[in-house]
Amino acid sequence: MTILELREKRAKAWEAAKAFLDSHRKENGILSTEDDAAYTRMEQEITDLGKEIARLERQEALDAELNRPVNKPLTGKPGGKADTDGAEDKTGRGSEEYRKNFWNAMRSKAPMPDVTNALQIGTDSEGGYLVPDEYERTLVEALEEENVFRQMAKVIQTSSGDRKIPVVASKGTASWIDEEGAFPESDDAFGQVSIGAYKLGTMIKVSEELMNDSVFDLQSYISREFARRIGAKEEEAFFTGDGKGKPLGVLAAAGGAETGVTAASSTAVTADELMDLYYSLKSPYRKKSVWVLNDSTIKAIRKLKDNNGQYLWQPSLVAGTPDTILGRPVKTSAYMPTIAAGAKPIAFGDFSYYWIADRQGRSFKRLNELFAATGQVGFLASQRVDGKMILAEAVKVLVQKAASGT
Repeated sequence: MTILELREKRAKAWEAAKAFLDSHRKENGILSTEDDAAYTRMEQEITDLGKEIARLERQEALDAELNRPVNKPLTGKPGGKADTDGAEDKTGRGSEEYRKNFWNAMRSKAPMPDVTNALQIGTDSEGGYLVPDEYERTLVEALEEENVFRQMAKVIQTSSGDRKIPVVASKGTASWIDEEGAFPESDDAFGQVSIGAYKLGTMIKVSEELMNDSVFDLQSYISREFARRIGAKEEEAFFTGDGKGKPLGVLAAAGGAETGVTAASSTAVTADELMDLYYSLKSPYRKKSVWVLNDSTIKAIRKLKDNNGQYLWQPSLVAGTPDTILGRPVKTSAYMPTIAAGAKPIAFGDFSYYWIADRQGRSFKRLNELFAATGQVGFLASQRVDGKMILAEAVKVLVQKAASGT
């Protein structure tokens, strides 16, 4: 089935689920055990269709990327100036020479001296090599695919040391003034947020048989594994990190997002509470706002209606557009808490006010001896990254009622 057909099928399944819910609820608004099981099956079908749509969209995007031309077309006389512009003019880690020597070093147990010499410009302090510029862009794109937070946040590049970011702590105001009266002073107050860098790494093992297979695409394999492992840890820290050896997450009690609403229940969320959370966010931030929550929380919210009897959650019917709650896009993450006492299961706001700082380049190092007995070659892959909320009021969270007695 095509993506459009799957979306239409999903929309019909959602309409059927809504109709079933409306017709089978008892007077107290609760489903019977049998009806609840039937509705859960209908809801699971909607969830499965959504996942299949997302898979096909990723596949479509990858096909488009792979079908792009890999070489720049020849527009001038061979050997002329036009022919020498572009890639050949790049230096350092952006040069073709560096790229070739980098992958020769990764594939070879003992690279030739000329290869080692050519890589000196990209040697890091721990004996590894910084990846070529073009491959680093590939890694970043792969991280964005795996890490939903990178799709929403602002990503900056830093070189070394902490970066001080000035932020407005309080804003000045205007005043009514009597004729010939003095202008009152009302200045903006500025503060600073410091962003550093924390090291995040993983060890990737590849069998020697695969390494010696000319068909094996080492670059693609490493980028996939790097993105899967690093991306998952990054996303977890950007949501729930405590700032100790890792970034400070958006859900942190101090330095994270502001509380918009505290739910009346420790185990449920109401439509009114979602409305209150929506309007707790100042209007300028709602223009680019996004809902972020766990899949299990989505299941609970799907049953909620507004005062006009309309469901708050609406499925997407157009390819490339997300589902919505109260007209704003919805993103899900496994690292958002589920509904539980004292938890923060829903975040809503403009996540571009969370800044991710990527330090320097990503680094790879080949390990020849550590896994020699098992016929494997190890690769250490690492990066330095930090993340912080720059403006806490740009994102609001819903906090569940604390457990009784706490």
